[in-house]
Amino acid sequence: MNASEHHVSYADRAWHGTVTVEENIVVARDTYRLRFRCPEIAGPMLPGQFIMIRLPGSDDPLLGRPLAVYDTVDGTSDASAGLDIVYLAIGKMTRRLALFGQGQPLEVWGPLGNGFPPVPAEHLILVAGGIGQTPFLALAKEYLGQKTYGDPPREVSRAAKVSLCYGVRSKDYLAGVADFERIGVEVHVTTDDGSAGRPGFVTDLIRPVLARCEVAPRIVCCGPEAMMAGTAKLAKNLGVPCQVSLETPMACGIGICFSCVAKVRDADGAWDYRRTCVEGPVFDAEAVEFPAG
Repeated sequence: MNASEHHVSYADRAWHGTVTVEENIVVARDTYRLRFRCPEIAGPMLPGQFIMIRLPGSDDPLLGRPLAVYDTVDGTSDASAGLDIVYLAIGKMTRRLALFGQGQPLEVWGPLGNGFPPVPAEHLILVAGGIGQTPFLALAKEYLGQKTYGDPPREVSRAAKVSLCYGVRSKDYLAGVADFERIGVEVHVTTDDGSAGRPGFVTDLIRPVLARCEVAPRIVCCGPEAMMAGTAKLAKNLGVPCQVSLETPMACGIGICFSCVAKVRDADGAWDYRRTCVEGPVFDAEAVEFPAG
């Protein structure tokens, strides 16, 4: 592998070790915010990257699970010392994780993945479905000029405005809305049952937000595959640049097992398989071959 092929998210750039749970609190229905100290991961972490978590001393489940980094937590010297992870307790591993309390150990490795590219966006539009808002808080802080990420800190052109379009099944699942509003993000909500915001799909919010857009927009999207496919199609039709953060199931998180491949087209239009954990999880929306449906 030559230098140009060496990706920052390969295993030799990741830290692997045991951390101690500081907080694991409920923030919405079946949704938790996990906090632990880990400056080795928090320091170099970029918005959109993820970590792998495994329950130590357990082989059920045997493999780790990928979880997006919600934000870093500053230490006493203003350096990033810890991590906040927001997750939905939906499978065996996350349901067991939800039972963890202060002082319990976790096995983690990261930061992993390529994260969101630091490209200019005068109006950054975040489109999230389900638990897809989790990689967006740090990104919003970065584009609003409120926080820097990476070691050394990377530079990102400040956005004039950041909007979050956020769709969930019902209002009970809304997680972190106050966190986004607190930093100045304009939040728009849809729910399947109409219990909060506008009834319908989160993709229904994109055109109205774009219609009020007075500066150059850029869309980033994370959530269910069908929602991301719909957002990618809409963005292409409207000529708006769009990146998607795929939630492809992973086993190793470091590019060894090839279980998380996605079909992605190159500049010549030919497609190939790319590992979501290494070449992703963030891809240009137009390059991703979403399944028909």
